[in-house]
Amino acid sequence: MQIFEHTLARVAVWNLAGFGGIDSDRMKRQAEGLALLDAELVTLVEVNPVSYIDALAAEIGTYGLHYDTTIVAQPGDLHIGFLHKKGVEVTNATLVPGSEGAYANGRRAVSVDIKMGKFSAHLLGVHLKSGRDKPEQKLRDTQCIAIGNYLTNLRNTPGFKRKTLLLMGDFNMIPGQDVSNFHHLGGDDLMDFVSSWDLQDRFSHILDKGRANLLDGFAVSRTYATDYVRGSLRLFPMHWTMDMGRERFKDEVSDHLPFVASFKVY
Repeated sequence: MQIFEHTLARVAVWNLAGFGGIDSDRMKRQAEGLALLDAELVTLVEVNPVSYIDALAAEIGTYGLHYDTTIVAQPGDLHIGFLHKKGVEVTNATLVPGSEGAYANGRRAVSVDIKMGKFSAHLLGVHLKSGRDKPEQKLRDTQCIAIGNYLTNLRNTPGFKRKTLLLMGDFNMIPGQDVSNFHHLGGDDLMDFVSSWDLQDRFSHILDKGRANLLDGFAVSRTYATDYVRGSLRLFPMHWTMDMGRERFKDEVSDHLPFVASFKVY
């Protein structure tokens, strides 16, 4: 039997647009898109309800692609979960205390430890406060300060001083506009927001009438992240792979497109 060998593993992040729930037709479309993405680990934002991630994984299984699931319930209806292939270890899933900032009952960051082959990392999945006005930016500042402090303290903790740190999710921040948010979220100059650099001419969030911007984010620690394949972060054009235009994709699948990056596992 042919054995497929890999030196790289792909890590992705995608907002499912789960506000109000996801019906069965859209779930089937999302499963098709994730089967085409075929990442080893996917951070999913806006899982609604919590049980949806298991139904989605079962639907993806109809394509012959089998994922385990990890999720921690948020105080509200929108949750952050993880799909991971067999052999990918995802452990210690925890809501990061205080990461909702001053946003009462806001969404917390979710931390997990991941391991695949010789690659291991501490990953934070986030879904920050939405909104483009100053009050929303200030609320995000409080969340970003809390998450940045968490990452900085973690870097100074025995066992994590040389560990790869990953930060991904729906930042609800636009590079070049939400400057204070990015400043605080990076901790003590700790994180490299590769999505801001590698995807400057790209979009991830589809607005009405086909307009778009880059609200989602992907960051790796500036030091000790030697497993990240530089320049590998890409916006996955799921709408193209599914033979859809932006507006139809927004209506039938999600108003966000995934990011995917490669990491060395040897």
